[in-house]
Amino acid sequence: MHSPETQQPRTLGDNTWQDRAACLSTAHHQVDPELFFPEPDEMDRIREAKALCVQCPVRNVCLDAALENGDSVGIRGGMTEEEREPLHKKLEQRLDYARVNEVLAGRDIHLTKAERRAVTRIAYQSELPASRLAWLLKITEEHAEKLYRRTRREIRNRAVDQQKKASTGKKAPRTRTKALSEAKAKVQARTDLGTAA
Repeated sequence: MHSPETQQPRTLGDNTWQDRAACLSTAHHQVDPELFFPEPDEMDRIREAKALCVQCPVRNVCLDAALENGDSVGIRGGMTEEEREPLHKKLEQRLDYARVNEVLAGRDIHLTKAERRAVTRIAYQSELPASRLAWLLKITEEHAEKLYRRTRREIRNRAVDQQKKASTGKKAPRTRTKALSEAKAKVQARTDLGTAA
């Protein structure tokens, strides 16, 4: 049995992962491709297909590819059409910072709208030139400048809202960064106590 997929996200247009799929039919391992297109009531075929998917080293990549390509037919990534349907509907809201970091490092991978916004915000806060953002997102420099202007407005508006809440006595909501810092401080305090004893 293979270990779960832990590699980087595939680049756009890369289908080489299919060469490592458990469902790939070879001379020594015959797999009927129709197994992955059962009728909803063919539970034995569904179980058999999913059993192959469980041991597949590229199961997560297969699922990502199905979602990103809008492939809603058959069993993909260990999930039936019905099981994948909610994921298809929520795909644009997916925010995976591993994928965001891959793009910031220069890899050309599929991003959702939420992930593209995160890349823009981080690039803006890191003071990357608009030309670099354009290259990262495969857009024009003019479009990148427009995204930077929108990000600047969003950050400014968020700061104004927090100031208003602070002046009216309401506690400003914790940011993700602040919450992580507080959690790290608590863990460090516990660690310090443990080592001091």
